[in-house]
Amino acid sequence: MNIKSLVTATALGLSLGTAGLASAAPVTHLGGDISEEQVLEAQRAWGDALVAISNAYEAEGIDAARELAREVIDSAYGYDMGEVLFKPTMAAAPQTFRTTPEGALAYFVGHSDEYSDDSGFALNGWQEVSIDNAAILISGDVAMTMGNVSILDADGNTTTVDKSWGYHLDDEGELRIVLHHSSLPISEDE
Repeated sequence: MNIKSLVTATALGLSLGTAGLASAAPVTHLGGDISEEQVLEAQRAWGDALVAISNAYEAEGIDAARELAREVIDSAYGYDMGEVLFKPTMAAAPQTFRTTPEGALAYFVGHSDEYSDDSGFALNGWQEVSIDNAAILISGDVAMTMGNVSILDADGNTTTVDKSWGYHLDDEGELRIVLHHSSLPISEDE
């Protein structure tokens, strides 16, 4: 996996649960060193990390979940390369956008005085993540995806969100998330 912290999760004996990726999405490859498989692996690793954080919280509490989430953010997101364009699903004004690692950490695990409205999205007992890409665009050292992410909780309920990710290939050849936009789909009834 590309997220180094998943080694930590595996070492702790935490189960991971990415169900899979739909591979039928059209891919536009305009050149560069990024492969479709690298993009799919980065998505898989994000899903596994979400489940691992949730499992760490259930097994060992908030401190373990926070530590793992910090490792995931440091290795999966490109905050060390500059601001990340992160718009979480359930964030509200005036803290809708999370361009700092502290903002991302608060969204994933809550327990932050600065982001007191955050309850910790990753702490919801997530068991499995499925990703269905509508399309993938690869150009140079950048890749972008758009599609749906479905997340299964411990009660058997599935939450589906519309998600766009932008990745940048770092100096070590790892894809880093530099854009993460998530929103709830609008139903036909609305």
